[in-house]
Order: sequence, then structure tokens, then C-alpha cells
Amino acid sequence: MARKIGLYGIIAYILYGLFFYWYLFYFADTSLPFEYEGSKADPATFLNGRELMLSEEYSKIRNLLFFLSTPFEWLFYLFVLLAGFSGAFKKWAGQSSKYKIVQTAIYTIWLTFFAFVATFPLSYISYSLSKSYNISTQSFSSWMKDELIDFWINFGTMFIIVAVLYWLMKKSQKRWWLYAWLLSVPFTLFVMFLQPVVIDPLYNDFYPLKDKQLEEKILELASEANIPSEHVFEVNMAEKTNALNAYVTGIGSNSRIVLWDTTLNRLNDEQILFIMAHEMAHYVEKHLYIGIAGYLFLSLVGLYLTYRLMNYVVNRWGEALKIPSVHDIRSFPLFLMILSMLLFVSSPVSNLVSRYQETRADRYAIEMTGNTEAGIETFQELSKAGLSQVNPPLLVKIFRYGHPTMLERISMIEEYEIEKMRQSEE
Repeated sequence: MARKIGLYGIIAYILYGLFFYWYLFYFADTSLPFEYEGSKADPATFLNGRELMLSEEYSKIRNLLFFLSTPFEWLFYLFVLLAGFSGAFKKWAGQSSKYKIVQTAIYTIWLTFFAFVATFPLSYISYSLSKSYNISTQSFSSWMKDELIDFWINFGTMFIIVAVLYWLMKKSQKRWWLYAWLLSVPFTLFVMFLQPVVIDPLYNDFYPLKDKQLEEKILELASEANIPSEHVFEVNMAEKTNALNAYVTGIGSNSRIVLWDTTLNRLNDEQILFIMAHEMAHYVEKHLYIGIAGYLFLSLVGLYLTYRLMNYVVNRWGEALKIPSVHDIRSFPLFLMILSMLLFVSSPVSNLVSRYQETRADRYAIEMTGNTEAGIETFQELSKAGLSQVNPPLLVKIFRYGHPTMLERISMIEEYEIEKMRQSEE
């Protein structure tokens, strides 16, 4: 039975990969609808021939890597169970210490290490791809440092999850999912509070915006929107990427407005103010808190479904997967696999909500600044810097895009301009 499950898993992954290869490289049509040809959303109007070719190549390969990476994770966890590695990790942990908490840490470090090694080739391919297309400017040593930081953060997070989760399972085999969710609420908020001041600085250096005149303009814009803010931060991303970005992070007193230095180097003040108005819209319309509420709701549903699915799988295939019971630590790879599958399946819904919020933020920025030209130029520069497709394939948009496509964003501004012209004529 174990060999059959493993064989079916490999065959399913191969067929899945072939489907997305065919879909991305041969079936999907990314050409612009004829009514947008020659408009400001047409990439031919702001990208040269070489950039257009590179954008299509890079996007196809990057999207394929995305669709291959997540199911590969599922296949890895399945292999860990079928090959008995989860049982071996537990055995090694038991032989190393008599203390339960130390055994949990040893089990977790082995699982984290094997996952790191298994996924490293895909991570390196992704890094090499962005490097070859001049998106990434990061040296291998710097990239490897970030990977190792990821490893230890993942280990620490996973250790906490394993220790608490299996303690709850032993206390209540029927309600552990609910108690786990209740504990996840303060934990999630605590991590979000720490993110800007503890986690993010592990990867990059953050400091107050050096351009004080620009900072004054941004804070004036924030004041108009009734946003309490004293500083704008910039982060040194130029040594890692040529892409552009700006964002709001954190909650409460630790919330920050952050600009990448690549954005500051490449965009003018008017374009940066447009981006800042967009980010401020998320604060004004409370998108962050709506997002937290949505995440917590989905996590409640996800944990309940995980509870039901784990019981079903262990009852039916527990022997083949070498899992004697759900509340045995050997079931943890199954927990991670099911949770990852549910996150993947639910991503179209979360992305749809995110795209709606981003559309609202775009509209807010247009109305707040009144600078449609800066908005269009900003989106064109974002497309150019990231070699992103203006009109991506439907499945890519559904599963990957938390923002509207550049076609949608630029065409919305053009429609806004037409609407304003009509109103002025009336």
C-alpha cells in the first residue's frame, strides 16, 4: 500500500507539472485585448522589444516554478511519512534526551533540516532565474544568509507549533483544533507586532527616510488622511533587487510606512506620493484589520478541516503512512501537508479579497492626489522593473495575484480620466 500511494503521488505530481507547463507555455494567451492596444496599458508603449520578450520569458518560468513548488512540498511530506522518516526523527529524539521538550525540539530540527534540503534546489533555481534576468542583484552569500535566517525562523515557529499542538491533542482529542485556534489569535497578533522591529531587521537595514523634504510631503499627505505618523522608513534593498516596492507593516505602535531604496532611486516625488497615498488607503479603510479578521476566520475553518481530514486519513491509511494515531508526533508532516493543501485551495478566495482591497486603494490614491499621470507612470515603472506581465494568464491571476493586473490598474486610471473629462464638459 505504501509503494502504491507513493507511486500515485509521483504520477499525480508529474501530470500536474506537465499540465501547467502546457498551460503556461502553449495554451495561455497573454496578448492584450484589441481595445487596449495602443493605450497606456499596452506594454508596447513603455517597454522596448527586448524587455517585452524578457518579460514573457521570465514570467512563464517564474509562474511554472510557483505552481511546481507548493505540490512538491506535499510530495516531500508524503515521502517523509511513507519512508518512515517521521518515525526515525521521533526515535532519534527519544534516544537523545529524556526530556519531552528537548525531544520535541530534536524532532522539529530534523524535519526542518530535511525540508530545507529538499526544497533548496527549487529555491536556488528561483534565485538564479531572478539573477539571470537582472531582477536580483543579491550575491550568493547574501542570499544564503537569508535562507539560513529563514531556516531558523521556520524552526522556531515550527517548534512552538509542535510543542503546543501535540500537548493540546493529548489533552483533548476532539477539541484540540479549537483550542489551537484560540491560542493562535494572540500569537498571530504578537508576531505581527514584532515583525517590523525584530524579524524584518534580520534581513535588511531600516532607517528613517533620508530625504527630509520628501518625508515632509508624505507626512503632510498622511495628516490630510488623519493618519498618525511621525516617520517614514526606507530599507536598503538595492543590494538585493532591482524591483520596486513600498508597504505598511506592523500593528499598533509598531506600524511602519516603508519604502525600498530602489523605489526612491527610480521614481520621482509625485510617483512616490501616489504610492504612499495607495498605502495610506489601507490604513484609512482598515484593510489590515479586515485582513487579520479574515485570516483568523480562515484559520479556524482550516484547523477544523485539518482535524477532520487527519482523522480520516489516519483511520484509512495510517498503517501505510506509519502513523499509529493522530495525536502521535509522527503525524505532524500530515498536519503540514493538509494545511498547505487547504491554503493553496483557499488562495483564490483570499487573493480575490486582496485584489478588491488593492483596487479600492488605487482609487483612493487617484482621488487623493488627483495625479493620474503619476499613477500610470508608477504602474508602468513597476511592470518594467519586475518584468511582470501586464495581462497574465487566468490561473496565474487567480492563484498568484493579490493585486489587480497592471492592465486593470492602468486602464482604471484611464477610465477615471475619461469620467473626469465628461463631468467637466457637463
